[in-house]
Amino acid sequence: MGTGIVSVLMTSVPFHTPVLYYLSIVFFVLNVILFTLASITSILRYTLYPEIWSVMIQDPVNSLFLATIPMGFATLIEMWVFICVPLWGEWAKTFAWALWMVDVVAAASVTLSLSFILISQSHITSLDRITALQLLPIAATIVAAGAGAEVAGILPNQQHAMGTLLVSFILWGMGTPLAIVVLVIYYQRLAVHKLPPREMIVSCFLPLGPLGFGGFGIVYIGKVARDLLQSSDVIDPLAGRVAYILGLFISLLMWSFGLIWLVFAFATILHKFPFPFNMGWWGFTFPLGVYAANTMELGVLMDIMFFKVFGTVSTFDPIHKWSLQKLNELLVSRF
Repeated sequence: MGTGIVSVLMTSVPFHTPVLYYLSIVFFVLNVILFTLASITSILRYTLYPEIWSVMIQDPVNSLFLATIPMGFATLIEMWVFICVPLWGEWAKTFAWALWMVDVVAAASVTLSLSFILISQSHITSLDRITALQLLPIAATIVAAGAGAEVAGILPNQQHAMGTLLVSFILWGMGTPLAIVVLVIYYQRLAVHKLPPREMIVSCFLPLGPLGFGGFGIVYIGKVARDLLQSSDVIDPLAGRVAYILGLFISLLMWSFGLIWLVFAFATILHKFPFPFNMGWWGFTFPLGVYAANTMELGVLMDIMFFKVFGTVSTFDPIHKWSLQKLNELLVSRF
């Protein structure tokens, strides 16, 4: 996820340069390698030791990270759309569509199953045990919705594109309202039981994930709907323009809501600093990245320089966090 969103951001910066383009390809290839190795390792692990699966799926924390699989896969699909489709043409579009279908099944399965496990198991019986990690399963469908809108925008067949766009909107509707409900519960947990411990402090950035990509997804759905419905004989083209305007305002609303959580997150980091390094530091990268992506998309669509510049500057923060995380991993593994 972290490596994938870095590559996506480099292609999304509105101030295009060849350096960013080629760097995005480097990170894309690295993301493919890392995702493949992680997938093979996980398959071997659960094949050789199948009893671990039942233990993991019932764990109230570790099971939530299953949602990172379809989200990481979605970043690969996005980069395929941005890099490979312009180079390789029609077959690459069909392949992107097929990959997205796989991601939809995985994302919907994760959101529905893990969310039900959360409310059916007895692991979490008090408000103080609620964390922002509960957003991970819900965010999977939101990310798949945004990726689906991008895939719909490249499909040559209008019916296929409309079907893809409709499924993307359904996925967005499944995830975004539920994520906001969880955010309300999480805010109450913070108000009553105060900030999480230092070991979990990085999770304070996770609310930016569904808000950032939720805003990006709905405005991209609206943009593609406007383009597709211009030549529609079934639906009034006005519906496409309405969808675009509504998507733009909803995206701006979610960006504004995310801004509050961004301030909360940085204030929490300053309040709790220093805190120990752990693998949870990857929680910095993806939420900040998708929030920056939504910022830049709003800047491009509304042609507002503030959003373009703020989004571009925000892009360097996930890249910095990615570099810091990799450096810490190397130091920990060596010493």
